[in-house]
Amino acid sequence: MSAAASGTGGRLRALVVDDENLARARMRTLLGDCTAPTAQWVGEASNAVQAMAFLQHQAVDVALVDIHMPGADGLTLARTLQTLPQAPALIFVTAHAEHAVDAFDLEAVDYLTKPVRLERLQQALQKVERLIQSRRGLEAHSVQDEMLIIQERGRTERVPLHQVLYFKAELKYITVRTAARSYIMDGALGELEEKYRADFVRIHRNALIARRAVRSLEKHFDAEEGEGWAVRLNGVEEPLAVSRRQLAAVRELISR
Repeated sequence: MSAAASGTGGRLRALVVDDENLARARMRTLLGDCTAPTAQWVGEASNAVQAMAFLQHQAVDVALVDIHMPGADGLTLARTLQTLPQAPALIFVTAHAEHAVDAFDLEAVDYLTKPVRLERLQQALQKVERLIQSRRGLEAHSVQDEMLIIQERGRTERVPLHQVLYFKAELKYITVRTAARSYIMDGALGELEEKYRADFVRIHRNALIARRAVRSLEKHFDAEEGEGWAVRLNGVEEPLAVSRRQLAAVRELISR
């Protein structure tokens, strides 16, 4: 498994997953020849395990995945990719056309048969680009229009979701923090994480932060947990602790 430096300047970041060296080399060449959209090879893996290990540390826009590989096959890898918070778009690249139905059941963007032609690859990448633009449009619409309904001290308030900087679970309640003030609401942090996954990321068992608000990640000492890490958000002074389990996700968020 290997990787290239990130920083694509708007190009689609592509991970190639294939157990054949020659197939991976050809795909690297094809990706380099792509225009409208342009694409950049950022890494490759020869099996599903290597691919998942790569994705723990590097975000990609699209995974080009062979189906027949030793160990877990491409279909199994696709099911695992669907569980990622920021799942890449999926294009199957295979010599076996009989798996097309299964591939589209797994929400693959396209299904290419070997030998792959440049024109056909570009068509597939155009679909990926449209999908990404659509997702961004839905996310922007969601965060601008969504309202939290908060019952507090005998009154009901509507708080725009795009103003929320973090949710923090404390005892039986959740603190909702904006730049202007804090609110208290009933609910479960897990439900908020699932509902607003596009706009918020978990940094600790008790906290979700707005992706857009992250300013920095720094070393931090906590009286209960000792040495660790914390994030600082635009709009609030206090640092928020990051658990070891969530540290990689926060680092990836800041590097984007």
